[in-house]
Amino acid sequence: MKPSPNLLAPDNHALVLIDFEGQMGFATQSISLSELRTNTAIVAGASKIFNVPTVVTTVAEQSFSGPVFPEIEEYYPQATSNYIDRTSMNTWEDEAAYLAITGKNKKKLVLAGLWTAVCIVGPALSAMEEGYIVYVITDACGDVSPEAHERAIQRMVHAGVKPITSIQYLLELQRDWARQETYQAVTSLMKKHGGAYGIGIQYAHTMLAH
Repeated sequence: MKPSPNLLAPDNHALVLIDFEGQMGFATQSISLSELRTNTAIVAGASKIFNVPTVVTTVAEQSFSGPVFPEIEEYYPQATSNYIDRTSMNTWEDEAAYLAITGKNKKKLVLAGLWTAVCIVGPALSAMEEGYIVYVITDACGDVSPEAHERAIQRMVHAGVKPITSIQYLLELQRDWARQETYQAVTSLMKKHGGAYGIGIQYAHTMLAH
């Protein structure tokens, strides 16, 4: 009856959201920007619902990459979330970001962001070298081409990184629909951002109410 320790739970990992910024999004070609924004909203919303320790980091926000996606700002307003801005492409090599991530005291790390081949590969492989178990939300990452994204995912998987998707992340945290304390928030998030699945939830709730 005990769940696998390989499963993610709200209290066993930290989430790192990396470089979800306009300039990085403009050049992303491996996934449509609208789909990327939707998946980003699911991930950010899930982490907020379940109070997952979360670090938001940007690169050259003021001088180059610009503000974060509105979907990040909605759940983690910059005024209250203390984003960590970097110059390094590898988040793990920035002292402030490194201390913020490792300071969460979680041996499991979940990463999402732009671009997959650089800003995700760097911290993923670096964290693994220090003994962390790393998950990457592949559909909340993107790169300048499908080839760049896919080769990056392959490289990380071969190194031992665990790939997951945005809805998988949300549902793995919920795990049981009897958990009423988060049920309403999770289904509301899905109605808003869950595509066909969200429409299905809306349909079921409406029809069962008759």
